[in-house]
Amino acid sequence: MHERLLPASPNWYCSRCCDVNSSGLLGVGAKNLLYLIDVSASTCRTVGVLVGHKGLVSGVSFCRDSTQTHLCATSSGDGVVLFWDTNTQALLREDADHQNPISALHWSPLDKNLVVSGDEKGIVVCHWYNTGDTASFFPEPRSIVCLTCSPHTWSTVAVGYKDGMIVLIDVSKKGEVTHRLRGHDDDIHSLAWSPLGGEDALYCRTEPSDGGGELRASNGMSAGEEKACYLASGSKDQTVRIWSTATGKGVSTLKLPYLKRRGSAVDPTLKERLWLNVLWPKGRPTQLVSSCFSGELLMWDLTRTGKQKWTLFGSSSEGQNHSRIVFNTASVTLWDGRELLLSTSLDREVKCWDLASLSCCWTLPTLGGFVYSLTFSPVGTGCLAVGVGDNMIRVWNTLSTQNHYDTRCFWQGIKSKVTSLAWHPKREGTLSFGTDDGKVGIYDVFSNKPPQISSSYHKKTVYSLAWGPSLPPMSFGSAEGKPSYSLYSCAGEGVILQHDPYKLSGDASDINSLIRETNNIKHKLSPHTDLSWKPDGKVVAIGNEDGCIDVYQAPSLKLLCSIQQHHKIINTLRWHPEHNAPPELHGLLASGSSNAIVYVHDLRSVIENPPESPLVLTESYRRLCGHTSKITGMSWSPHHSGKLVTVSYDGTAQVWDVQQEMEVSNYRGHVGYLLCVDWSPVDPDVIWTGGKDFTVQEWRVSKQEFTKPPKGKKMLDLKEKAKQKKKTKKPTPEVNSEPVAEVASTGQGPSDEDEEQVEVISASSPVPPTASSAAQRKPSSLVKCRDKPDSNLQKRKKARSLLPVSTAMDHRPKEELLQDCLTLAAVTHGSGPPAGCVPGQGEHVHLGLFSDRAALHRMFDAEEESHVESGHFESVVYLRLWSGDLEGALQLAAERGELNDHLLSMAPMGGFKVWHSMVERYVKQLCLQEQYLKAASHLLSINKLYDAIDLLRSHKLYREAIALVKARLPLEDPVLKELYTCWASMLEKDGHFSAAAKCYIAVGASFDAAKVIARKSDISSLRTATALASVSGEDALAQSLALRCAKDLASMGDWIAAQQVLASQKSLLGHRLHLSMTELLYAALTQTGFVPESGIIGHAWASPSSENHILEQAQEIWSEQFGVSKVESAGGRGNLEDLLQELKSVASPTRVTASLPLTQVLLSSSLHVARSVLSWSLDDADQLIKELWQAVACFREAADFAVYAEICRILIPGGDVSALVKTKPLVSEDAKAAADSLQAWVLYHRLYKNWWRRPDDHHQEAIVTNGLSQLGFDVSLLLSDAHAACQAEQRSVREIQEHLAAMVMQHSRINATNGDAPEHHLEETNQQSKEEDTFLSLTTKMSRHQTQLANIPDTIKLYPHPDVTECCLILLHLSQSSLSVPQSLQQEAKDLLRKYATSPALRKASNRFLS
Repeated sequence: MHERLLPASPNWYCSRCCDVNSSGLLGVGAKNLLYLIDVSASTCRTVGVLVGHKGLVSGVSFCRDSTQTHLCATSSGDGVVLFWDTNTQALLREDADHQNPISALHWSPLDKNLVVSGDEKGIVVCHWYNTGDTASFFPEPRSIVCLTCSPHTWSTVAVGYKDGMIVLIDVSKKGEVTHRLRGHDDDIHSLAWSPLGGEDALYCRTEPSDGGGELRASNGMSAGEEKACYLASGSKDQTVRIWSTATGKGVSTLKLPYLKRRGSAVDPTLKERLWLNVLWPKGRPTQLVSSCFSGELLMWDLTRTGKQKWTLFGSSSEGQNHSRIVFNTASVTLWDGRELLLSTSLDREVKCWDLASLSCCWTLPTLGGFVYSLTFSPVGTGCLAVGVGDNMIRVWNTLSTQNHYDTRCFWQGIKSKVTSLAWHPKREGTLSFGTDDGKVGIYDVFSNKPPQISSSYHKKTVYSLAWGPSLPPMSFGSAEGKPSYSLYSCAGEGVILQHDPYKLSGDASDINSLIRETNNIKHKLSPHTDLSWKPDGKVVAIGNEDGCIDVYQAPSLKLLCSIQQHHKIINTLRWHPEHNAPPELHGLLASGSSNAIVYVHDLRSVIENPPESPLVLTESYRRLCGHTSKITGMSWSPHHSGKLVTVSYDGTAQVWDVQQEMEVSNYRGHVGYLLCVDWSPVDPDVIWTGGKDFTVQEWRVSKQEFTKPPKGKKMLDLKEKAKQKKKTKKPTPEVNSEPVAEVASTGQGPSDEDEEQVEVISASSPVPPTASSAAQRKPSSLVKCRDKPDSNLQKRKKARSLLPVSTAMDHRPKEELLQDCLTLAAVTHGSGPPAGCVPGQGEHVHLGLFSDRAALHRMFDAEEESHVESGHFESVVYLRLWSGDLEGALQLAAERGELNDHLLSMAPMGGFKVWHSMVERYVKQLCLQEQYLKAASHLLSINKLYDAIDLLRSHKLYREAIALVKARLPLEDPVLKELYTCWASMLEKDGHFSAAAKCYIAVGASFDAAKVIARKSDISSLRTATALASVSGEDALAQSLALRCAKDLASMGDWIAAQQVLASQKSLLGHRLHLSMTELLYAALTQTGFVPESGIIGHAWASPSSENHILEQAQEIWSEQFGVSKVESAGGRGNLEDLLQELKSVASPTRVTASLPLTQVLLSSSLHVARSVLSWSLDDADQLIKELWQAVACFREAADFAVYAEICRILIPGGDVSALVKTKPLVSEDAKAAADSLQAWVLYHRLYKNWWRRPDDHHQEAIVTNGLSQLGFDVSLLLSDAHAACQAEQRSVREIQEHLAAMVMQHSRINATNGDAPEHHLEETNQQSKEEDTFLSLTTKMSRHQTQLANIPDTIKLYPHPDVTECCLILLHLSQSSLSVPQSLQQEAKDLLRKYATSPALRKASNRFLS
């Protein structure tokens, strides 16, 4: 139906308010509508609008299945999910399972029938499209902001909440929570799954320096991670986090950069206005798109190292990015291979980006308010100005061939809705505007200067503007002979002002004074509502509120005639253009009012032959009937004579042939009523319209299906609904002389003031909508309404009578009323009332009002009974108050639970006791109504301070309770400490650790404060807890926390920060030495490539030294960096001994196992190395060797052969253990055994190194000396008979234990299978007798081997050697290669194998050498 269309602005603060399908169809939720925009071509085109929701659209999602890409689901604040067919633009189904506004929606990428929605109360609903079934879950009692279905597991849904929590739920298990992802501190704005399944593509580790994350390759995923993948989240806390759904933990944090724009500074309020949207583009598992502070879009490279891991979209040229925050993004790969990204923003623009080049392809401007005015420039061809209710003017170059939506926005100096526009008739680029707050200004659209604003403000909305010839007194100062134009403005107060465009700072003149003076008018002029200058500038027509149109002759404004055809307010006037028109049409004036009929008047004769006295015209030239509601705008065709287009509240635009008085074409493309229209100045077939649906539409007259406005049942139904709303609803103010209810009925969806708000946002938006009174702004249609009394307000329902029974008696027949007068007279004058007449009772109840007080009380009793029967207890209370029964009135109100502040304020009149009792009962009532703060305040009024405190505490209002205690009680009162403690416990339970710590500090429990802060276990929390414990004097706790923090920092590779934390505690010098030793070992392993270098923050002194051995290097570093004295210095020995004792008291950080990370193994090993360095400095050779043996043993227990061998090389210079103890021989047997064991392991590694060497290398490096083998070292230490015997016994014990365990398991399995069946008893008994013999023999063998093990010296068991039989086999293998091993060694190895190779595996391996 339309050619081009500027749509309504996409809704703000919604997590998924736009989506695009694989065909390139973009769905955008704007207001309560869904706009369908085709983005597959080089430019965009709006192809449809889907109408169905009653609330703001909050979610849009397309089906991803290739057979159903045309299906779309939408959600809104009315709690309804709608399913659409975008091909036919038909509504397929409606689900109304939510009772609260829906805040998130997503169609599952895997299951083509599953749609998941979540609302603000935390309810998650699954909708099954194929069956129509739904299922509701309540995983968390929190407000949902966003959710997304997994593209890899159909049943997994990630839900983001307002408090920063992310929950993964399984919808196949009734919404069971599988993981809770904690880490964000503020609202979760967006969630995005990685397009690649599994977590083998990336591995992340957080970098604390800049908040970013580094990703590197991993070795694969475990069996339990097959369906896990990464999840990205964007939060208001300015971070993007990458989560592992396998472990439920964060693996990387990306902190948004502050991007300073050219020529501007960083806005300090950016955080408050941030909306962080994230998108993981399909096919790009290592790239993530996110929004930033000021509308920028960032492409994050998750594999890039360094601080800047992002690339800015649109950096190739200035002005490509959005100017304000981005809310939603969606991506699509088109059939031609192009990857596009669509984004919507607070700047009311939809942008399309090329993901390959990160450049902007096109921009679609949108509108955020009613389109009140549009007009083409008479000088700049095709330049269309649009006045919108979002406080901005758009100037659209409609003839641009490169960009079909080439628009510029003007907002400077505009503080409210732009309600009227007018181009200067001669000066190009000069545009005047009027606003809702009464301002008039002029813009030069070709400059960047702010507008000129007239110093004369209107009191109400500016309805219309017009340029015309200057009138006195301004015309007196016109320049010589040059045409002078003034700007005329008409506003809601009924005044037309003349502004000097060259001197807007001067006062504007009211033309009413000139009209009065010229026409000698003494009476009050009717308020003006519109004006229109004839194109030649000789005559001006002014419309009035009373429906009269006055035509004045310029420049004196002599009244020529008054047209009294309309009977309602004049909304619009237009003169027929004179260019290319026959002379007989030059005097045509079209007018529209609120009575839906367009009148055309022929004033040519009046203008050409002005009468001496004003004429009154009551007949029109043409009468155009067809619209069914008020006329809001009109425009004559500049191409055809006598062609007129009008727009109306009936939601249509009608083209007329005025001369033929016929309908030509009717346009029905808008949703709701229209407000403005203009004919294209270049194309005779094109018309532009704007209205309440926030759109500007271009359409062709020749392509319309209808010729007349809609009539019949549809319009009758709409009017009937309007009447019903008038009857059922409370009276509402008129809108432009028509009730609001009728306005709402003419369009789909709500049309009250909520739709007029300048910013269209969701119901859950953190930014509140701007609200302004309907009385202070121009009504939504901008048709004029004046200061006359509101008829609806005059027809308000009469208040219920307090005396309904007596009032009803006044509506009886006339005869009975006259008889009442006689009866009352008889009672009053003492002549005696008729029999049975008691004033104030029975049939004469109404006479109680005119008789004595006793009669009045009787009437009150009757009225009370009536009110009680009707349930109007409030009236009963007032009657009792009036009769003086204050206590009874209060008692009744208390019993009914209807006490209020007004009644309570009167309670003191009944005495202290009554007042005190009522306050107590009112407190109970307030508690039932959950108004605890108010209840506590009333308890204070009766001096029940402690009761008020208990009330607040019992309802967990600790903050208010503490404030009350500190304000009213001594600080040493024990209740204050109790409140702080209870509040701290609650906060700690809820995870608000910092707030809980403040409570503990307030009561002097600094130890508890530090402990609770440390519970979060992140680096910053541990540092804070350490500092807090130090300040509070809790030295032991401070040391413990400092150690935890330092270990965490060390595990992350930040050695400098770890040392700084330990340096804050003077008593932790030994631990600093331990940490420095760990860093030295880590640096040595880094140099050899055993650990990665990336992300390490270390000291310069930790670099490996080529001159000194690592133990000597450690001595020098300790002396220079930590002030640890050597033995030779004064007091050196005592200092070293103290440090050694301190390190000996430190337990090993963790038990070393094969699964322990390398950093943890280093911490355990380095502790022993640090002890060995101190022992070396003290010349304690025995302790040195023992500690070195323990250090090396850590890596042996970690089962990392390569690192074990490298550590031996680093710690033992030249592979000779004896070189470490040259100066002082070993004394104890344990030390000698440890030295032998250490040396044996070194030889063991060298033996393997020779075995792995290529055969050619043996010839090149062979050494033969004095009985040594070509290996180059003596291997006889590896062939220890004592150690071989010990190892053989240990193997035998292990084999027997395994055999026993297998037999026990088999026996249990047999018993479980046979049960207690009698027929199996004999067989089981025989089996048991056989097993007992076997168990006896095995037990005997076990006892014998354990006895032999006990006889072996402890040093052999404590300091084991490598497996002797294994060494024998390797040695014999080498002897068969090119290396020659002496026969004596070969024979010794064979003897050991014959003696100790007892297990089947060893015997099998030995046979080839022993046979």
